[in-house]
Amino acid sequence: MALRYEDVLARYNPVIGLETHVELGTASKMFCGCSTVFGAEPNTHTCAVCLGLPGALPVANAKAIEYTIKIGLALNCSIASWCRFARKNYFYPDMPKNFQTSQYDEPLCFEGYLDVDVEGRTYRVGIERVHLEEDTGKNTHVGGATGRIHGAEYSLVDYNRAGIPLVEIVTKPVEGTGPLAPEVAKAYVTELRDILRTLGVSDVRMEQGSLRCDVNTSLSPVDSTEWGTRSETKNVNSLRSVERAVRSEMLRQAERLDAGQRIKQETRHFQETTGDTRSGRSKEEATDYRYFPEPDLVPIAPAADWVAEIKASLPELPAARRARLQSELGFTQAELAQMTNAGVVAAIADTVAAGAPAAEARNWWMGYLAQQANASDTEASALPITAAQVARVIELVAAGTLSTALARQAVDAVLETGEDVDAAVASRGLAVVSDTSALTDAARAAIAANPDVADKVRAGKVAAVGALVGAVMKATRGQADAAAVRAILLAELGVAE
Repeated sequence: MALRYEDVLARYNPVIGLETHVELGTASKMFCGCSTVFGAEPNTHTCAVCLGLPGALPVANAKAIEYTIKIGLALNCSIASWCRFARKNYFYPDMPKNFQTSQYDEPLCFEGYLDVDVEGRTYRVGIERVHLEEDTGKNTHVGGATGRIHGAEYSLVDYNRAGIPLVEIVTKPVEGTGPLAPEVAKAYVTELRDILRTLGVSDVRMEQGSLRCDVNTSLSPVDSTEWGTRSETKNVNSLRSVERAVRSEMLRQAERLDAGQRIKQETRHFQETTGDTRSGRSKEEATDYRYFPEPDLVPIAPAADWVAEIKASLPELPAARRARLQSELGFTQAELAQMTNAGVVAAIADTVAAGAPAAEARNWWMGYLAQQANASDTEASALPITAAQVARVIELVAAGTLSTALARQAVDAVLETGEDVDAAVASRGLAVVSDTSALTDAARAAIAANPDVADKVRAGKVAAVGALVGAVMKATRGQADAAAVRAILLAELGVAE
């Protein structure tokens, strides 16, 4: 019989930790001028510096340093007055120079925290460090059943990503979460993603790899004061998978411990299809990387007045924004949580500021616009439509100029062409037909074309009038007001409601 989650919690306490990697949204790479635009042909955004060719010297990206300080301040971190880069040495083809320029014992930001709310309780997640480094290239393993190196026929390497500014945010071990450990892990990454998006430092597209999460999980017996051996599940690429990875590892480790087996300290890979993790390789220690100070880069010494200036420029952060919106607009905590997960809190707030009722703004961004975003494999906040345009659509519906169906067509036109809402309505003839004589003519035509249905309505089967309403709506290309059409049809048939 498979082990139940409740059985795990009866015997073990979980401890989790998360290492989140964030590609910064700078125009150029961390130590050279190569473009960071996603999706280019392989190995076209490279140069002597990011390829590690002899004699090439790096220069640090000032904007990346500024973005990292912003992240640290938003996470309540202290900012180092002096720190430096180090060489992290390892031999793997994703870095052609055989080392990664990173920060080791001197991170730019340290000792912070982030509070997250789960099921009515606030959990404080300690932030150990926020450090700056460069991303690695991308390996594609061709052949085999898993897409991984084992069993592959050959591998391809794309260095376009190598050298892109990368921030690593490392939490302290998170204790005391009990049965909610998976949910706390997901809530933390969700909140962190919203903060990063609000700061404008990254597009945080998990499906494109600009936000990646390594999930550490360990179990210890309920009567023990020592932590268990942790595993690290690498590169989890969705919020749902963060939660599933923690739950899966708790079950796997409990089964091994129950059987008297030990937990190996290793990296593992989450399997989206099965929801479990598979062994990768033994977990390296810091000494394995032979860190030493980077000799080709000067130390970072951000001036106190510059840090103060950056702090003063921070936007309203998500937690404060949610509290304000809940007070001002009347959203519930559950509604705000859904809006946060969808990444549309700011869009909804801006739509309300443009004059739309709060409920209607939320319905559009969480409803039809979310559907269009899913269909185009993007996020609703990234759709080519502004909050002011959405507010105008809502205004036209409220005025009776557009029906809901016509409003969706107007939105489609804006998404497709980028034109103004009123121009789209005019050019496509989308306005509701309000001419009573025209609607009466259409109603009479529908009655004449459907005598059997008309007789049913006259005989007392009023629900049958829906077929006639549909005929009129079709004749008017959906531009009639359905309620008005229904009233006209019943009047023409001499039937009282």
